Amino acid sequence: MYLKHKQSGNLVEILDVKAMADPCQARVAGRYHAGEELQDPENFSKSDLVFPSGEALPVCWQDPDYKLVQ
Repeated sequence: MYLKHKQSGNLVEILDVKAMADPCQARVAGRYHAGEELQDPENFSKSDLVFPSGEALPVCWQDPDYKLVQ
C-alpha cells in the first residue's frame, strides 16, 4: 500500500498494512518511495499521511473510540 506524506508530497510504502488499519497504533512502519535506491524504513505518524489522491485516511484507522453512528 502506498500513501502520500503530507509535508513532502512523497509516496510512502506502508510496510505493515495491518498496523495501518489498527486504530490503537498512532505510528506505522514505512519507507519513502523516492529515488532509485531502496530507502531505509521509518516510523510515520498516521496524521502525516493521506491517500495519493489527497483524501484523508478513514477516522476508524486513527481513532480507537470511533463509533459508526446508525
